[in-house]
Amino acid sequence: MAHDGSEPATDLLVSCADGVLRLTMDRPASLNAMTDAMNDALAAELEGAVARDDVRVVLLAGSGGAFCAGADIGGTDAHERLDHRALDRANRLVRAVVALDKPVVAAVGGVAAGVGCSLALACDLVVAARSARFLLAFARIGLMPDGGASATVAAAVGRARAMRMALLAEPLSGEEAHAAGLVSHLVDDEALAETAEDVVRRLAAGPPLALAATKRAVNAATLVELEPALERERSGQSLLLRTDDAAEGMRAFSARRRPEFRGR
Repeated sequence: MAHDGSEPATDLLVSCADGVLRLTMDRPASLNAMTDAMNDALAAELEGAVARDDVRVVLLAGSGGAFCAGADIGGTDAHERLDHRALDRANRLVRAVVALDKPVVAAVGGVAAGVGCSLALACDLVVAARSARFLLAFARIGLMPDGGASATVAAAVGRARAMRMALLAEPLSGEEAHAAGLVSHLVDDEALAETAEDVVRRLAAGPPLALAATKRAVNAATLVELEPALERERSGQSLLLRTDDAAEGMRAFSARRRPEFRGR
């Protein structure tokens, strides 16, 4: 999306051609960490795609060597800036992906952490490079998974692996994520863009009504817990964001040190 200075920068690149709406998060210096403006712009594009006859499929990607490192919690005041509004933004974004009656494909190279991981896993297909790292890093800063991850991850890999990712904040490589059933495609890094383009071209040439019905049916069967999960996450995360542990976790993250959690 071009920025001429007349409105706040969204750091989102938007283009549409041949039935494919391409949305690229463009903050490579911060590994495409999610800002409020970027989240709102992504959600608006996905919501608007419902009524666009020129859009048959959406491709989500990140600039540089990452997909999205999660919420932007840089700076010493991050714990003061994050509140329930950040959760509402993340939930809006995930709902927009799932509700869109057109396939949404994520091309993931490098890190997909926090809300970036939640966003990728809400997509219908995930093309992952071997360099990909899927990380629910919330516990590292005194928080819990949000953006529906407590439902989407468990639906894909089961309770035991979901607990391991969420409680220990251990990353899954692209290869591990594919073996666990978390992503649909695994490719060498140099083939990521080409494979993702091939996937979206095939979807754009497919029968739109049948694809929409298929997406609704599979999501209804596998994501029955998504809405309750979003509400549980909002409630739990809102409380955690007000704790001393969360403030310490975010301060430690900015200072690049190990946090000292005290359970309060």
